Amino acid sequence: MKWMVIILALLLGFGFAQELPAPPGKKSTISTGERLDYRMYLGFFTVGKGTTTVDNSYHTKNNRKCYKVDAYMQTLGIATWISKVNDNWGAYVDTSELVTHESYRKLSEGTYRLNELITYDHEKDQASVIVADKKTGKYGEPKVYSTPDKVRDIVSGFMYLRIIDFSKYKLRDTITVSGFFEDKTYRFKIIYHGKETIETELGKIPCYKLIPIMPDNQLFRGENSVTAWISADGNQIPIKVDAKMFIGHAGTEITGFRGLRNQFVVVR
Repeated sequence: MKWMVIILALLLGFGFAQELPAPPGKKSTISTGERLDYRMYLGFFTVGKGTTTVDNSYHTKNNRKCYKVDAYMQTLGIATWISKVNDNWGAYVDTSELVTHESYRKLSEGTYRLNELITYDHEKDQASVIVADKKTGKYGEPKVYSTPDKVRDIVSGFMYLRIIDFSKYKLRDTITVSGFFEDKTYRFKIIYHGKETIETELGKIPCYKLIPIMPDNQLFRGENSVTAWISADGNQIPIKVDAKMFIGHAGTEITGFRGLRNQFVVVR
């Protein structure tokens, strides 16, 4: 079920770290106490579920006010017999700059386990990574990596995506994206494909359509194999990610929400 983990990463990471400064007077799209629910599918079958939450309270990291954001994913039904997945990705995200101050991953995928904590030093442009021993649970010695300015992890990228002013983009404009994940800095491009209304179980939702240029890999079919839709309203939440894979169509789609700051737009 490695593809499920990658789909989750894509769902969270379309914002990653856009190489533009955070716009002044950022749109108010994010609310404490927010929850978004998703189903993960393979073909016509639901094989998992995902949830993203923003904690009810603000937190402090590096003397900065932060959102605590978590994403959860787990397999359902017969998929658990193939490879049981139960993951938690989280981050403390600066409420002003939407940069990451601390992130963590607690992964359980089949027999694989990972408990990782990353702290970010934005003055030195560094990330310090520690991983817990699988037997003792104690964290080992940190490994320090250089990072881009105003680095964001995958989770805070999800948050930054929600303040991008898409009205300033023209059809097929390119958004250059970079970020830090595991032990590497990544760069890739996302093509803006305008607006599109898509059908979901919640109704017809007006969206912004984004297509990342995917590198050669053994999971996705072609460089335009992944499409994402972001709600074109005052919330700009991920609605759907669909991927053409060698094993068939797979992806995730929103099934519910609560605590949104602005009205959720559905058309009839």
